Amino acid sequence: MSKEQTKALTLEKEGHPELGEVEGIPLVQVTCNEWQRIQSFQARPDDLLICTYPKAGTTWIQEIVDMIQQDGDLEKCKRAPVHHRHPFIEWVRPPQPSGVEQAEAMPSPRTLKTHLPVKLLPPSFWEQQCKVILPLSTMLTMAATAAAVWVFNMGWGPWHDHVKGWWKVKDMHCVLFLFYEDMKKDLKREIQKVAQFLGKNLDQELLDKIVYHTSFDVMKDNPMANRSGVPRSFMDLSISPFMRKGTVGDWKNHFTVAQNERFEEDYEKKMAGTNLTFCMEL
Repeated sequence: MSKEQTKALTLEKEGHPELGEVEGIPLVQVTCNEWQRIQSFQARPDDLLICTYPKAGTTWIQEIVDMIQQDGDLEKCKRAPVHHRHPFIEWVRPPQPSGVEQAEAMPSPRTLKTHLPVKLLPPSFWEQQCKVILPLSTMLTMAATAAAVWVFNMGWGPWHDHVKGWWKVKDMHCVLFLFYEDMKKDLKREIQKVAQFLGKNLDQELLDKIVYHTSFDVMKDNPMANRSGVPRSFMDLSISPFMRKGTVGDWKNHFTVAQNERFEEDYEKKMAGTNLTFCMEL
């Protein structure tokens, strides 16, 4: 391990990850150090990419996708923790295998994960015309939950830019957008959307099974999904559980009236020019 890598990992263990920058986007320095290899990653035509902003329903959609792909076989879905089933392509934590290394060792078809904004995605994903699933949640969800848990919490750039960037390319590539609030309102309908996008037909029995096993309460107790085995240096679950509440509208418990008014003003300004709308409560 180089001196630079050792320094970066030491800072991260202390809760202060060293950040670098790629094209103006802040990323953990150890990721920046491997950026050329990440950008050179070779996607395959049958890859599925799950792309999210941190704390925007990533693990939820990963479990849904895996259950659809495994035809509801619970034992297959428990073959490994979700972060091993779906390599995180910009993950770099020496001496552990990087996300790129995990993905390269995985047979096709692969399901991969990223938090990268659209402009930083390795070009091969576009060249291979890979399918992308992109669940969205309001910035309120991320703001209320992420800072206490993730040592990555300053990475990947502003939420607004991430969402707008992906929204602009949705009609040019094979991208399925899902909204966290829609999933909370009618999970069965949204699972059907994902299955159709993946070319799968689900009978009613299988659909009901997937709905049950990807419900918040069941997933929260599933060690293959709840990150209970993740080292404390990366995610301190003593501060807050990884799967926290799974509710819509929890911003009311965190924002004052004045804070909410400032947020709405900032949101309107930064999201101007898009037709994106979010449901703030159910």
